[in-house]
Amino acid sequence: MSIQELPVKEQPVQERSVRERSVRELHRAPGTDSPGQGAPADARDAEGLSVWPRSARPEPHGDVSVGGVSLTEAADRFGTPLYLLDEQEVRERCRAYRTAFPDADIHYAAKAFLCRAMAHWIQEEGLGLDVCSAGELALAVTTGFPPEKIVLHGNAKSPEDLSTALRLGVGRIVVDSTSEIARLAAITPPGTRQPVMVRVTPGIAAGGHTKIRTGTDDQKFGLSLTDGSAQHAVTRILDQPHLELVGLHCHIGSQVDSVKPYVAAVRRMVGLMARIRDQHAITLPQLNIGGGHAIAYRPGEEHLNVGVLAGRVRAELEDGCARTGLPVPRLTLEPGRAIAGPAGVAVYRVLAVKRTAGRTFVAVDGGMSDNPRPALYGVRYAPRLIGRPSSTPPRLVTVVGRHCEAGDILADDVALPGDIHPGDLLAVPAAGAYHLSMASGYNLVGRPPVVAVSNGIARVLVRRESLDDMSRRDIGL
Repeated sequence: MSIQELPVKEQPVQERSVRERSVRELHRAPGTDSPGQGAPADARDAEGLSVWPRSARPEPHGDVSVGGVSLTEAADRFGTPLYLLDEQEVRERCRAYRTAFPDADIHYAAKAFLCRAMAHWIQEEGLGLDVCSAGELALAVTTGFPPEKIVLHGNAKSPEDLSTALRLGVGRIVVDSTSEIARLAAITPPGTRQPVMVRVTPGIAAGGHTKIRTGTDDQKFGLSLTDGSAQHAVTRILDQPHLELVGLHCHIGSQVDSVKPYVAAVRRMVGLMARIRDQHAITLPQLNIGGGHAIAYRPGEEHLNVGVLAGRVRAELEDGCARTGLPVPRLTLEPGRAIAGPAGVAVYRVLAVKRTAGRTFVAVDGGMSDNPRPALYGVRYAPRLIGRPSSTPPRLVTVVGRHCEAGDILADDVALPGDIHPGDLLAVPAAGAYHLSMASGYNLVGRPPVVAVSNGIARVLVRRESLDDMSRRDIGL
């Protein structure tokens, strides 16, 4: 048996055509039926699987399977820490966006998580790609991703970022500062025009934490609508013969669970497009409203209903354009977390349990090197004991990592069985976004592998980082 394949556990996942699923099902609200599970959402809630991939099922002896693959068996075969990515979940979420926004361009935000297989799935599902560096861009293009369907972002693009984008022929570059305009125009090849957009800061506060709110004037992204910086950038671009202004861009934040901020952003962006038309006699054909759509990390948390978002955004866009006499621009969205996040599960092995006077610490073999989000944003998760049953009453514990930081906490005050002990396995759902993409080499702990699961088969997408991998970069005394 290949090390990259696992046998089917119980029955293979029974797939349903995406055409049989509504956007409401794929982005279900609490209390609605869960597609493809044969059980209502309240049953999945009772099983503790409401924020897991839709293919997740409880198995005998306390195990859980995802994509038809036993998590316990995957941990034994591939080692821990381990990240599993449900391929079908990724694909279904891509299709749900295309269904909700049939007349828009959907670009997956690669910063959430990118590897060659992910780029391939995104391309096969008809989405474009949003990248933030020459590295992300090169990986995608060498995988075969069409460069014309790629958008380059970044508040401080390096010369390499810009030159690589021009050389490979990206579809659009989002200008984030006035200094970038002259720099980009100077290196654009003669006889060509590079399509660009202006990233506008619309003055809207939205997002799950202050560190991920990007729509206000007091952060590093974009050009302010309030103080006229955005309008000034538009004028500067129109003066550059090698740059073609094709539209406006905004991104208001991350983990936004309400539709209202997006509606407000569309209203302000349409107003700016109308002023640009009046001042410069041009009509911009494109409007990109970014991503940042919230997912639930724990049962009961709110998520953004993409079906509702589509209806409200489209209505506001059409009404605003009608009021100002503008043609409706081509809309672009950039979901990342909402596609990758719910498709991922992290699996750790318990190394130690330490009971102090006031707390119980459960230390695992990963931590902030593979998931820095709790330390950065105070994010909370719902880890689950897998691999054995337990009838011991739960107690509140703090799941911590192995790193030399007091802030290396993966899950604070979570209920786990009182008999948890070294050697146990913990699985953390909603782990597909902003974990490995933000991973570090702290304490020279190698980054975990990524294993795709689908229809009872597991295959390695990204291998575990070894000590040899890390030592080869250290080239001399």
